[in-house]
Amino acid sequence: MPSVEQALSGVVIFVTAARAGSFTLAADRLGITKSAVGKSIAKLEDRLGCKVFHRSTRRLALTVDGEAYFASCSLAVDEILAAEAFLTSNQKTPGGRLRIDLPAAYGRSVVLPVLLDILAAYPELKLTVTFSDSVVDLIEEGIDLSIRFGTLKDSSGLVARRLAVQKQIICAAPSYIEKYGHPKSLEELQQHRCIVNYRRGQRVSWTVLDETGVLTRITPPGTHEVGDGDAIIAMAAAGQGICQMPGSLIRDHLNAGRLVPVLENYSQGDVAIHAVWPQTRHLQPKVRRVVDELVARAEKGDLS
Repeated sequence: MPSVEQALSGVVIFVTAARAGSFTLAADRLGITKSAVGKSIAKLEDRLGCKVFHRSTRRLALTVDGEAYFASCSLAVDEILAAEAFLTSNQKTPGGRLRIDLPAAYGRSVVLPVLLDILAAYPELKLTVTFSDSVVDLIEEGIDLSIRFGTLKDSSGLVARRLAVQKQIICAAPSYIEKYGHPKSLEELQQHRCIVNYRRGQRVSWTVLDETGVLTRITPPGTHEVGDGDAIIAMAAAGQGICQMPGSLIRDHLNAGRLVPVLENYSQGDVAIHAVWPQTRHLQPKVRRVVDELVARAEKGDLS
C-alpha cells in the first residue's frame, strides 16, 4: 500500500501526462525524468489493476478506464494545486518555473525587458519562454501565461486582463514609395505590393477605416506572406512592400525615416493587447507577480 504522498504524486503525474499526451512533455513540465514518469504510471496501473494509457511510438492515449480515472482526478488535482498556490501566495516571493508564450516581435522588443527586470528582483523565478505569432492552446500546451493581440476568440477556460491598446500603422519604405507611388485609397492599395502576416495557412487581414469612416477589415494583396513580425518590418524597410504593424514595433523605423506612414486617413485601426492565463480558483503567485508588473508598465505607457 503506497503512502498518501506517493499516491498523490502518482495522480499528479498521471493527470499531467494525460494533458500533455506525452511522457516526455510531462517530465519537462514536472521537472523530473521521463523514466520517473513511466515508473510512476506503471505503479499506478499496478495499484489500480488496469491500464490507463495506450502506448505507441507515436502517441499516448487514454484507455476507457484511463478516461474515467482522468475525469475523476483532474479537477481534484487542480483544486489541490490552486489551494496550495493561494495559501503560499502571501508567504513567499514568486519562484518556480513560469511558462510564458509571447508574440515574436512584440515579445522580444517590449515584453522581454519587463521579464528581465522581474528576474532581477526574483531570482528564484525560472522562465520557459516561447515566441509565436500563432494562437496556442494554453491548457493543452501547459502554458501559464500568454500575451495576445486582438480579439480573444478562444477564451473558454481562460482569464484575460487588458494591458494596452496599440495603433496599427500602414507604412512603407521611402524607396518603395519612390518606385511604386503612394496609394491614395484602399482601392488603390489593391494594386500595390503588400507584406502580410501569415498564420495557420491564412493571411491575416488588416483593420482600417473604410471610405465611409467605419472600422472594417480588409485583405490586402499578399505579395509576400510572412509569419514573423520582425521579418515583415525588415522586408518593408528594404522596400519590398507595404505593411501594417503595431506602432511600438516600427516607432524607431519611423523616427529614423526608414519607414513612412501611408494611407494615414484609413490607418486608424487599434488592436488590444491582453495577458491571458488558464482559469483557476486562485492565481499562482508567479503569474500574479508578472501580470501585476505588466499592468503597472502598461499604465506608464511602456507597453504601447
